[in-house]
Amino acid sequence: MQRRAVAHHRGYSTCLLILLIFGLPSEKIFAADRLVGIHSAQSISQCMPWIAQEAGLFPKHNLDFQLIYIGASPLVTAVMLGGDAEVTVGGGSAFVRAYVQGATDFVFIGAVKNILTHAIMTRPEIKRIEELKGRKIGVTRIGSNSHYFTVQVIRRSALDPFRDVTYVQTGREADALTALMSGSLDAATVSPPFDALGFDKGFHAVAYGPDLKIPYAATGFGTRRPVIARRPKVLEQFMRVMAEAAKILHTDKTFTFKVLEKRLRLSDKKVMEAAYNAEIKALDPRLNIKTEAIQAILEEVAQMDSRAKKIKAHDLIDRRYLDELEKSGFFDQLWQGKRT
Repeated sequence: MQRRAVAHHRGYSTCLLILLIFGLPSEKIFAADRLVGIHSAQSISQCMPWIAQEAGLFPKHNLDFQLIYIGASPLVTAVMLGGDAEVTVGGGSAFVRAYVQGATDFVFIGAVKNILTHAIMTRPEIKRIEELKGRKIGVTRIGSNSHYFTVQVIRRSALDPFRDVTYVQTGREADALTALMSGSLDAATVSPPFDALGFDKGFHAVAYGPDLKIPYAATGFGTRRPVIARRPKVLEQFMRVMAEAAKILHTDKTFTFKVLEKRLRLSDKKVMEAAYNAEIKALDPRLNIKTEAIQAILEEVAQMDSRAKKIKAHDLIDRRYLDELEKSGFFDQLWQGKRT
């Protein structure tokens, strides 16, 4: 009897082991890799983590991903340096400035947008940039993408970007547009979909990014070299998720609009359609990060900090994940039958 009991127990254990290995989904056996990321703006160009969350792409690639919103660039770099987050989706300015100041661990591993698509929205009676002299312009933060775009546009005019206008930090683009509507600002620099919302409310653009095509790492994927060294496969999983989310963003407007409506609380289909159609043309479907986009920021920083002149754009770029996605055929399989 005892021998039969032992044999029965062994048989039961063997069956249980086989069931655990072959009969249960892998996520039930192996815990997903935890990864914390930051995004710095609530916008179309930074919506891919939202799409990935809504589409269930993170669990598909065995990631337990937590997304945190931080609207202030200096805080983003501080959190990254402190190790409380390991990847960012946002403007490149903060990363480049931190690198120039000595934080050479920062690196870009991909991008969503390599040009600025902001618009400087104002009242109909203001026809030209020069008419903003002595007036207040809303930007999210000093040093942010919206601030950089405004400075570049004003620099191309007869005005001095640092003496002839006053910048008001609003924190969010939605708040900048609200302040413009209330009359407390003379102009507001916003990106899609808030520019489309401004057009719908009767405002117009004295500068329009999609037409100007100013090179800039407007939305990039950033991390730190120690994270790459310590967790290379986790970052590879993250980039695969972003690649799949990019496919959805570019090819499935219905799903994308549902995500944007939920996250941005914007239900006006006409505004959403206009914003999407303008922005999607500027987004890179294969997540390429361009050196000229980084170089543009370095040249801007160099005007204030000469150390930037000694740094090359490629010093801040690590293409290993983009190369892997190309060489493995992942991109080709993902975009099969679609032009990119």
